[in-house]
Amino acid sequence: MTHKIVVAGASGFVGRHLIPLLQDAGHEVLCGTRNPVLARASQPDSTWVHLDVNDAASLDLALQGADSLVYLVHQMQRGTADLIEIERRSALRVREAAEKAGLRRLVYLGGPSPEGLVSHHLEARLETGRVLRAGSISTIELQAGMIIGVGSESWLIVRDLALRLPVMILPSWLSRRSQPVGIQDVIRAIAACLDLEGSTSRCLSLTGPETLTAREILERVASQVGIRPIMIPLPVLTPSLSSHWIRWITRADYTIARQLVDGLTSDLLGGEDSIWNCVPELQMTPLDRVIADTLQAELDTDMPVLQRYWEAIVRRFALRAKR
Repeated sequence: MTHKIVVAGASGFVGRHLIPLLQDAGHEVLCGTRNPVLARASQPDSTWVHLDVNDAASLDLALQGADSLVYLVHQMQRGTADLIEIERRSALRVREAAEKAGLRRLVYLGGPSPEGLVSHHLEARLETGRVLRAGSISTIELQAGMIIGVGSESWLIVRDLALRLPVMILPSWLSRRSQPVGIQDVIRAIAACLDLEGSTSRCLSLTGPETLTAREILERVASQVGIRPIMIPLPVLTPSLSSHWIRWITRADYTIARQLVDGLTSDLLGGEDSIWNCVPELQMTPLDRVIADTLQAELDTDMPVLQRYWEAIVRRFALRAKR
């Protein structure tokens, strides 16, 4: 079944991967962004509309005549001050606009719900899901942790640390477990949710095939290029302190990186109610394949020459150390 779908946050990491999949499936896709002129210049083959989750009028116009909405907006660039309230109000505007437009389905890509301490940014994402699911529109919230793919900030942190540091100091938060998932699995899950049977709103986990500590993820990434960094435990290094050296080593946005690292105070694991159980024909991609495919895809990205030399030197150093 084809739909007229509005994708809010279409110019972001997940949106850029999702749009071609939906278009290839025959859906009419309206790509929502705060700056459609800029987006249209870089992706002229897509239909761009003005959509700002902080502007109710733009939401009403963007959703007119639509069947479904995929909500991919996270306002982490604003920092942590009042983030929960900002996200809650945005979710209320989106919910009201969706109800006014009479949408059939709303799909929201959120974050995991940890059993222990919940960071500020994770709580904001969980609150967004609660607000959207409390409305009258059938809403599917997908809870995903680390997403691996070109353009992912969390992947960028792990990838750059693994390939740029021959010797690594390990803070205690690297013992936290998560279930990283590939971007192709994420977008296939989102697309499947558009046609998921039933009208009851629900929350489903979107996990990868393996449960690993952050340290094990670093090791798996490094092993793909044949290196094994020396890792020295230092439990007193807190997430806040760690974010400062992440700032200098990785290309990730510092504001976002700090919030992502702050979220590693507890294990980030999915629950038993999973999208993979609801749609058994979907199969998770093996983690090593996801990492290898992403590293290969990154060869075509624009990385400064100095950074490429840095990584080459680290790789040569690490390979010699193994002999």
